[in-house]
Amino acid sequence: MEHPLQDCTIEEQRGVTRFLWPEGVRPVEIHRRMLAEYGQSTMSQRKVYEWVEGLNRVERVLLMKVVLVGHQHRAHKTTRAAEKLLLRRNTEIS
Repeated sequence: MEHPLQDCTIEEQRGVTRFLWPEGVRPVEIHRRMLAEYGQSTMSQRKVYEWVEGLNRVERVLLMKVVLVGHQHRAHKTTRAAEKLLLRRNTEIS
């Protein structure tokens, strides 16, 4: 884009992060893209990493709630599936 967006909020940038992260886009790439669009108004790369880590924590909490619901056998299978999902997600992001 020729002219960076001058008016952007942290909430908008968090929304971009929240949208791109599940697609497997790494935090450094998210920051690079936002820098191209928002220019000097872009949140720091460290903040992007912190926001992604926050999303990881939320995902773990949601997965644990799924595990706590239902029968013990079903919960055990869900736990194993959740562990595999988190392992795969962390491998993709790393």
